[in-house]
Amino acid sequence: MAKEFFKKYNIAYEEFDVASDEGKLKEMVSKSHQMGVPVIDIDGEIFVGFNRSEIAKALKIS
Repeated sequence: MAKEFFKKYNIAYEEFDVASDEGKLKEMVSKSHQMGVPVIDIDGEIFVGFNRSEIAKALKIS
């Protein structure tokens, strides 16, 4: 859902496969203190899971 949302609004993003990249897994856990995915970092604001309204607010999308 997150990827579809970003594509719909032409938001550039980087995707990392934490299942195959141990470094990115550690970074994700360090940022979110959780093992849940997705972890979305918008200018240092961390979202665990896809919360459309909060992410839209952070991106200033109405």
